[in-house]
Amino acid sequence: MTTIENPTAAGSGTAATDKFKGAKFTAETTPERLSAIATEAFAGFSALIQKHAITYPEYRVLKQWLIDVGEGGEWPLLLDVFVEHDIEEVNSRQLEGTKGSIEGPYYVPGAPVLPARCTLPMRDEDRAHPALVLRGQVTDLRSNGLGGAVIELWHADDEGFYSQFAPHLPEWNLRGTVVTDSDGRYEITTIQPAPYQIPTDGPTGQFIEAAGWHPWRPAHLHLRVTFPDKQPIITQLYFAGGEWIDDDVASATKPELLLDPQLDEQGRKVVDYDFKLDPALY
Repeated sequence: MTTIENPTAAGSGTAATDKFKGAKFTAETTPERLSAIATEAFAGFSALIQKHAITYPEYRVLKQWLIDVGEGGEWPLLLDVFVEHDIEEVNSRQLEGTKGSIEGPYYVPGAPVLPARCTLPMRDEDRAHPALVLRGQVTDLRSNGLGGAVIELWHADDEGFYSQFAPHLPEWNLRGTVVTDSDGRYEITTIQPAPYQIPTDGPTGQFIEAAGWHPWRPAHLHLRVTFPDKQPIITQLYFAGGEWIDDDVASATKPELLLDPQLDEQGRKVVDYDFKLDPALY
């Protein structure tokens, strides 16, 4: 009998924060642009406070909660769940290619490099589930195949756990870096993940519970698709008819991102999905 140690919000939050802090990010934001954004942000807070007549006890609870979010390492979780979908929507308006979605806090670079036709690393207990085969082609906007394009794929297991964020899973379980063939084609065998709750035993979960919301995300595959001089695609693919598709806590689902796998003669769930990459913006 296998005993599963559930990941905690603190453990997942710390892991996500540490991985994010490992990179240093910059943006070419002028002082004038920063001033304009900050001024409107604080004006928005001011209007909210006036509209709802925020009390001092509520203000002190907010301050304590913000401190708890930081100390619990949950800023990547909180921002990726409640803010990133708007950032992604704004940035995608100038793109013509495949629809994107949020990256989320569970991306880890450096997954094992795999050939165009491959199976993701997985445990024997994962292999006991029906195989899911995701296949297709990576092209430019003119449908020219992009040989050597890189597809990073990661997702939760059938219980909703991610490797490197759940202590009982092998390091690279259900994670891989797939290189397309000379025509840009790929065929990846994995399993269908389960819906999952974002960690709820920390301040993010306490906030969701206090607001009377739910913490569920629909089952999904995460993908990053890259090629030199092309705009990367960061997206999530969901499953038509799945739970929480129409009520995702992260507000990240889109009709264009729904998969409808069909059983083949081998009993595998097979689905085709192509990626069209825009020219690089920056």
